[in-house]
This record gives sequence, C-alpha cells and structure tokens, in this order.
Amino acid sequence: MDPPAAKRSRDCPAGPEERDAGAGAVRGRGRPEALLDLSAKRVAESWAFEQVEERFSRVPEPVQKRIVFWSFPRSEREICMYSSLGYQPPEGEHDARVPFTRGLHLLQSGAVDRVLQVGFHLSGNIREPGGPGEPERLYHVSISFDRCKITSVSCGCDNRDLFYCAHVVALSLYRIRHARQVELRLPISETLSQMNRDQLQKFVQYLISAHHTEVLPTAQRLADEILLLGSEINLVHGAPDPTAGAGIEDANCWHLDEEQIQEQVKQLLSNGGYYGASQQLRSMFCKVREMLRMRDSNGARMLILMTEQFLQDPRLALWRQQGAGMTDKCRQLWDELGALWVCIVLSPHCKPEERTSWLQLLSKWDKLDVCPLEEGNYSFDGPSLQPTVALSPELLQKGSTCITNMEGWVGHPLDPIGCLCRALLEACHLEEETLAIYPDSGPERRKVAYQHVPVPGSPGESYLAMALEVALLGLGQQRALPEGLYAQDKVVRNEEQLLALLEEVELDERLVQVLRKQAGQLLEGGPFSGFGEVLFRESVPMHTCARYLFTALLPHDPDLAYRLALRAMRLPILETAFPAGEPHGNPLDSIVSNRFPRWFILGHLETRQCELASAMLTAAKGDPKWLHAVLGSIQQNIHSPALLFKLAQDACKTATPASAPPDTTLLGIALELGLQVMQMTLNTMTWRRREMVRWLVSCATEVGLQALMNIMQNWYSLFTPVEAATIVAVTGTTHATLLRLQLDAPRREELWACARTLALQCAMKDPQNCALPALTLCEKNHAAFEAAYQIVLDAAAGGLGHAHLFTVARYMEHRGLPLRAYKLATLALAQLSIAFNQDSHPAVNDVLWACSLSHSLGRHELSAIVPLIIRSIHCAPMLSDILRRWTLSAPGLGPLGARRAAKPLGADRAPLCQLLDAAVAAYITTSHSRLTHISPRHYGDFIEFLGKARETFLLAPDGHLQFAQFLENLKQTYKGKKKLMLLVRERFG
Repeated sequence: MDPPAAKRSRDCPAGPEERDAGAGAVRGRGRPEALLDLSAKRVAESWAFEQVEERFSRVPEPVQKRIVFWSFPRSEREICMYSSLGYQPPEGEHDARVPFTRGLHLLQSGAVDRVLQVGFHLSGNIREPGGPGEPERLYHVSISFDRCKITSVSCGCDNRDLFYCAHVVALSLYRIRHARQVELRLPISETLSQMNRDQLQKFVQYLISAHHTEVLPTAQRLADEILLLGSEINLVHGAPDPTAGAGIEDANCWHLDEEQIQEQVKQLLSNGGYYGASQQLRSMFCKVREMLRMRDSNGARMLILMTEQFLQDPRLALWRQQGAGMTDKCRQLWDELGALWVCIVLSPHCKPEERTSWLQLLSKWDKLDVCPLEEGNYSFDGPSLQPTVALSPELLQKGSTCITNMEGWVGHPLDPIGCLCRALLEACHLEEETLAIYPDSGPERRKVAYQHVPVPGSPGESYLAMALEVALLGLGQQRALPEGLYAQDKVVRNEEQLLALLEEVELDERLVQVLRKQAGQLLEGGPFSGFGEVLFRESVPMHTCARYLFTALLPHDPDLAYRLALRAMRLPILETAFPAGEPHGNPLDSIVSNRFPRWFILGHLETRQCELASAMLTAAKGDPKWLHAVLGSIQQNIHSPALLFKLAQDACKTATPASAPPDTTLLGIALELGLQVMQMTLNTMTWRRREMVRWLVSCATEVGLQALMNIMQNWYSLFTPVEAATIVAVTGTTHATLLRLQLDAPRREELWACARTLALQCAMKDPQNCALPALTLCEKNHAAFEAAYQIVLDAAAGGLGHAHLFTVARYMEHRGLPLRAYKLATLALAQLSIAFNQDSHPAVNDVLWACSLSHSLGRHELSAIVPLIIRSIHCAPMLSDILRRWTLSAPGLGPLGARRAAKPLGADRAPLCQLLDAAVAAYITTSHSRLTHISPRHYGDFIEFLGKARETFLLAPDGHLQFAQFLENLKQTYKGKKKLMLLVRERFG
C-alpha cells in the first residue's frame, strides 16, 4: 500500500492554497481558516480521524485535517525497516539484539510514559531497567515527523547507528498502538495565535524562567533583533514553528543519519577481508532495495553515500598502482552497487531532475582514476572484439562464422534481461509476495504464485508471458564469451539466476505456447541465436538454457525438445580443436589450460554439457530412436573421459532399476560409452582407471554373457595387460558374476575358457605383472596351467626379474609343487647378486626360503644350489647363516625327499665345504674392505664382525689356525691403526 503522502501527491495535486498551507506557519501567511481544505472523501480516508479527542475538535477543521492526514507513521513495518538492517528472523523467532525487538519489549513492559504530540512533534520518556545492582535509566525521546515519515529523532542514549535505537522504536510503537492515549496538541504557532499580548508575554517569561541558563542568551539576541526595525527578522512575515510540519513541496523522506552511514561503510570496507564485513555491506544493500520497494527517496540518498565511500576505499589506489585485480568479495560488492544504481536510474517513479542529477554523479565517478573497470582488473586492456577465424562438443563450414553480439545481454554489467524479467514478474503477483523474487532479500525463498496480468493496449499479451519470452531471448542469444575469469563467472551466475526465476513459474497452456514459439525461433534464428546451425567459435554454449527448455517442453512437444537439446550439445571451442571422439584429457588438464588460456570456466561448461546429455538419456529411456540420437551427439560433442564415464554410469543406473526389468537399449549405450572411455584413457592412465575397469565389467555383466566375453576377447584395445589379468578376468569369473549371469555348465566353462585365454595372453605381454594372476586363474585347467608355467620359464630367460620369479616360486610351493618352486628359485638365484655389504638386501628372505626349500628336497637339490649360492651371494653373514641352517638337520626331510638322511651334513664335507670356504673368503675380503676406510666410531662394530667371522672359521677342522693366521695378517697389515689393533688383541688375543 502506498504511503499517504505519495498517494496524496499523485491523486490530489496541490493547489495554491495547499502549497501555501505547507509553509504557512513559517511564512506567517495567515490564520487557520486559510490552511488546507481537503474534500470530504479525503477526510473519510484520513487515518484515525475518529480518534481525535473532543477538545481537539474545537480547532478549525482544515488544521485538524492537515495534522491528522500528515500524521505519524501508521505501520509498524515502516518502523521495523528503519530499526534493522534487512534482518528477517525465522517465523516465530525474535532476535533480542535487533532494536525493533528490544523496543517492542520496552513497550510491552510499560516503559513508555508522558507521551505528548505537539503538531508534528512527538516526545516521551522511556524507563529502561538497569543491570544487576544498577539503577533504572530514564531516556527522553523526541521525534519529528511529516507525511507519515519520521524526519528526525533525538534520544538521551546518544545511540548513533544506521537504524533507530530501541527507545525511539518503543515511543513510535506506542504512538501507533495507543493513539487514543496520546495527548494531542496543535502546532505551537497555532496555540500562540490564540493568545493575547499579556498571555504571550507571560508565556515567554515563564519559558525563559524555566530554562534561563540555556535559552537566555538566545532570547536576548532575538529580542534585540525584533526591536531593531530594519533587521532581517522583521522583514519576514510570521515565524518558524518546528512542530508545524513541512510544506507539500518540501523534501519528503525518512530520517537518515548520513554521517553514520559514511562512517560505518568506511569501517566495513577497511575490514573487507573478513566474511562478516561483506555480509554487513550486503545487508546495507538489502536495506537500499527495501527502501526502493517502499518508494522511499532515502534509497538513492543512502546509495550515494555508500558509493562515495566505496570510491574512497584505499585499496582501489593500491590495486591500480600494482596493476592487480580486485578480490572476489570486493568485485561482488561492486556488482551489487552497480545493480542498485540500475534500479534507481531506471525507476519509473523518479523525477526527471533526479535522474539527471544521478547521471551526472555517475559520470563524475566514472572519470575518477580509481573507479574500477567492469572486470575489476586494472591491468585489463579490454576484450578483443575480432572473431577468431582459425576454424576447421569440416565442422563449421555451413556458412559465415561471424557473430553479431560480442557483448551479450546475459552477463552484461547492467543485467538488462534480469532487470526486465524481474520487473515483469513482479507485476504478476501480489504485493506481499514481492520479496520472494529477490534472492538476497531473506534467508529463505518462497515459491511465488504468478498470474497472468494483461498488458494495457496489447490484447492477448500478459506480463507473465512477456517475462518468459524476454528471459528466453536473452538466454538464447548467440554471444561471445567475455574475457576474464570474473566476467565469465558472471555469465554463468546470471544464467542460473534467470533460470531459477523461470523454474518458479508454473507452466500453463499459454506459457507452453510461448515456449514452443521461442524454441522454434531459436532453432531458426541463424547467427543471432545460440541454437542456430552456425556458431561462432567462442560463443557461449547453450547447455544450461537447453536443459531448462528440454525439461519444460518434453511433456508437451518431445520432438521439439529433443531437436533443441541436441542442437545445444555443441561446444564450438572444443570442436575446432578435437575431432569427434578424440579425447583431450580431464576437463581442467594442462592441455586445455594451455590451448584455451582465457576459457577459465571451460570445466564448468563441460559439466553443464554433461548434465544436459544425462537429462536426455534419462528422458529417452524406452525410446531407441532418441537414445541412439543422443548417443551420437554425446560421442561427437563430449571430449572429456571423466564426463563420458559419468554419463555411462548414469545411463547404467537409469537402465537397471531395482523394481523393473532393465532397458536393454539404454544399457547397451552405457556399455558403449564405457568402452569409449576405456579406449580414450588407455594410454593416459588416471587414478580412476581401476574404478572405470571394474564398472565396465559390471556393466557388461548386466548386458549379458556375450558382452562380457567380447570385452575379454578384445581386451588389448581396452585395457592394459595388468588390468585385463587382475581385474577383468578375475571379476568376470567370480561367483557373484556367475550367479548374476545364471549360466549353465557349458556356458560357464565357455566363460572360464575365455578368461584363461585372456590371462595367458596377458602373461605373454607382461609376464612380470601378469604371470602369477595367470597361474592363479588357470589352476583348475591342467593344460592352461602348464602353458602359464611355460610362459614363466620362457620369461625367466628373457629378463623376468628375480623378485617376480621368487614370488611365483613361493606360489608353486604353496600349491604343492615344490620341484617347480625349486626350479624357479634356481632361475631367480641365477639372476641375483648380493654384494659383501648388502646384508639387508630385499631378497635376503627369498634366498633363505630358497635354501630351506632345497634342503627339504634332499642332498641332490642342495648340492645343485650350492654353486648358485656361492656365485650370487658375496655377503659373509648371509653365507654363514645359510651354512649354519644347513648343518642343523639332515637334508631330505621334506615330503618329497628321496629318503631320509641318517645325520646332518658336516660343514667340512661336500657339498657344504665349498660354501664354508666361500663364507671364510667373504669374511676375509669384507674385513679388508671395511678396514680400508674405517673410522674410530665403527671400531666396536668391526670387533663384533670379527666375532661372527671366528664362529664361521671354527666350523672348519683347522679353523682355529686359519683364524689366528687371519688375525696376524690384519695386525701386520693395519698396524698403524693402533687403537683398533689393541681392541683386537684384547678380544681375540
């Protein structure tokens, strides 16, 4: 509902008497009967006229009408608006910190008394309880108002902020809720006019006497001027009256503390890096929006003050000096500032002179050096408007590739489409639902019920249909992607905001016809349309808009919906770089970043493209015609393996609902997309490959036996040998897979045979990684197992490492094939070389296991492995450890031993005597090697090493003499190391 003053100035233009009445008390133009003369209808409409006290009715009627009509604010909502910064608590909740809530509590607790209204001036006392142990505090509040607006406030609490204090709120609410209890007095000038000379003199003297310390100097000065005949005060008729209100032509706006606004914005900008500061500035922007919706002229005043402070932000000069860009938070705040200026300048309710002054201000600010550019980057030289002509989601030669709109309407700094669409939508719902179409107006957005409102002078047109049409015109416009990350991000955000508005509109038959008409025009729109046949290489893709149109049109015109969505699947910037089906890696990989360095949102655009494709696949379930059409479009236009894989997963999930039979066509498409992903990423391994491979096997299982066998038979074009042997073959033959396929015995064997063939092929390609999986898979088939074993033997000669051979050898022993395990162990030992100082070599445990295996098989196998041990191992402690293990028990104790030996082998007899000699020689060689560069801190370790050497020497019959001779040799050779030799003598003599 319009404020009374606005309604009056619009419906009842002021006449000469009315204009005079507004300033009559100031200019002294006469008596009460010369004041405002309203019609009977206006009197009936005036607020609370019946509530005026009987004594007030004695005042001349025109004065009564003027005071009542231009009376106090009649809505608590208006008071609330100026006592909080756009705060809207959840329904049923109140925040005690909000001044309005505190003022309401004071009113309800009876804290307001001695309320007096003199003309257009309200005063009263507020008694606020003190804290624990503190006395009650008394605040005197005075409020001036005019035409249902508070124009100034004063409170003893001296609170200065952007909103009224709780005491002003309490007094205001008292005046609204308890109007009958408020003492009403005429403006003081009207009361004085009824006094004679003696009464006036008595009045003045009593007033001076009551406040002589404050007003006596002022009273004497005024008296001097009045007594001076030619003074300025005597040249003016009448006298000022602060209680008489303003003239109708005077400024008509609420009280606003301009200095406090400037100070608070300055402080918040200085803390711009903090989240709370940005939120408070956004709340102030919301306050401006609320003022504009209330048609309060303070909105423009407040925005001017904020803009001036924004331009004085010291960071602007610093960023300009450094050639750096703004922070994202600061850019967003400047965006909101600009959007509000658009609302103000384009407001149909502003006066021409106001608009002129605002434009002059904007022009003045724009010329300032610190005024930021739209992109917010001072080193930005502006976009290049020349289209790229290096043209091949043979591709674009159907016609000219020029673009007519380098600067699009959606994402434009002034947001013309968004402003127009919101304005048209606002005309289509009830006044109290206005807030719902402004995303920043509250914590929760309510769905708005729109209705068709006819357009005057245009039969058949409605504002709601026009809003839909305008939005689609902007969204479907072919336009170049702007330069700069922030500008591109703004394009995305504007699209999403527009579509969010459209999604709230419930489509009826009338709107569906608009959709169909616009969709058809977009398809036939040529270079003006983003859905036209020919696209500019750097056009903004239409994926987001197309998804909305597809979903909206599908129930009404499926053919048109699919044709539009398929046309929108294109991503021209990639079509000119990658032929259909050719991969370009992940959405944000280095290739894309290097080739398209200014397409900062390319990954986001590709994701939107994938979402459109997924929506079509889901909708086309059960319709083979459209499913294959969508598949062809996906394969031609989507180049990211990660997104193709997501599409494949979505299609498989949609095709296999839990409570219904699978859609075989859609399932086949999911498998085909999965196969394409496998081919694209075969040579560009990603961390998701294992997940992709497992999913593909699962999808093929859902399709059926033949699909699973096909991927096994053609594995070399889809998988690496390791993937095929360890994932595909194994997963494809698990018990769960066999149960899912429900195969009979012959078909099950056929699948097993296919898996074994795959495993053998993989083992031949990559024996190091695939030999063991192949052996495991072929265990139940003798011929296949033998073939796998032979592959391992052949690979040993071709470079299969000792680590892999030992692994396979251990597997053979575990499977109860010790002779084969022994054979593979000897092949591994033949490739092994452990130096004298490698006593912690990773193969130590494997060597000890091989020695244990040979000892368990018998003396013959032990004798055969001894030369390999001597040739491969030069580490003395390892040799002595092996020798000691072999002397503890007799060989041939294993299950396949030829016969049980009578007693353990002696270290001085064949074949162990050769190992003993090798161990002794290794100790001698290692000792000389260590002594060459030994340091004193290692003397203790060397003494311990000699102790182990003596234990090995003593295994020989003449070991004592050999060790003594060895020590003597050391003493003579290294006699310069006196301290070390002293330690040797102390330990060994």
